[in-house]
Amino acid sequence: MSNSRYRHKRKAFFNRVKKRPVKTIAILPSLVTTLNGVCGFGAIVFAAGGSPIGQFNNHLVIACYLVFIGMIADMMDGHLARLSQSTSSFGGQLDSLCDIISFGVAPAFIMLNLVTGLLAETTLTSQHLVIRAAWLCALVYVCGTAIRLARFNVENEKTHSQDHSTFIGLPSPAAAGVVCSLTLVYEQTLPTKIIPILLPLITLGVGVLMVSRIKYSHIPNHYLKGKKPISHLVNLVLILWAFIAYTEVTLALFACGFAVSSLLRAAFGKLRHKAPTPLEQDPPVLTDPATE
Repeated sequence: MSNSRYRHKRKAFFNRVKKRPVKTIAILPSLVTTLNGVCGFGAIVFAAGGSPIGQFNNHLVIACYLVFIGMIADMMDGHLARLSQSTSSFGGQLDSLCDIISFGVAPAFIMLNLVTGLLAETTLTSQHLVIRAAWLCALVYVCGTAIRLARFNVENEKTHSQDHSTFIGLPSPAAAGVVCSLTLVYEQTLPTKIIPILLPLITLGVGVLMVSRIKYSHIPNHYLKGKKPISHLVNLVLILWAFIAYTEVTLALFACGFAVSSLLRAAFGKLRHKAPTPLEQDPPVLTDPATE
């Protein structure tokens, strides 16, 4: 009797949690989202030393640019879904799964291959300690990306918001942009040893920022949407010129500046609004003048 009651309760439970199967999806946004995941997979393959394209033998540079192509696809899929009025929970989950590949695993793997490749060319006695530290930083980064994406899905589902003006925590594409842009600066512009030394710590830092509660602006919605002063257009033209003339440096300055700006703003805001607590004092004793 007890077994039958248990089976009945179990069947009722699974009937409650059972959901309808997904029968239709939005094709174009899903294809663009899948392109994001494909770029992330390609970045991992090239970072691991995959076959070069033509005479271009720098695998890490190809991997970094594939991550940035994935960012463009990540920006486009949401806009396409809203334009076609085909936003769905399926698209949001697919977007997060592709993001963990392109902006979580791929940048961490690029950082590890850069650091381990340089250590292999040196005779440093404590190589194993440095490699372990780099692995730990990469692990924190990947876990921070997964937690940040899962938290975003839960909070976005509760609020049912589709047009974001701010993000809670550093967005995962911005964190990936910091790691990949600094790798590009080292490989293409400034081959100084300080970047590979600091890159694991920077990767650790942006991994922590992703799970923080610091607010970050949604740049396209905040600066490009709607009518803006003409000075915004002038600034945009200057940024585009700098991007064309100094691509790697501009990407690094923009990505690092975005990651640090909200952090500094939050720190200064706390210091400015933190009022000193007055010392507790005994209330003054009122005396009668006639008794003095």
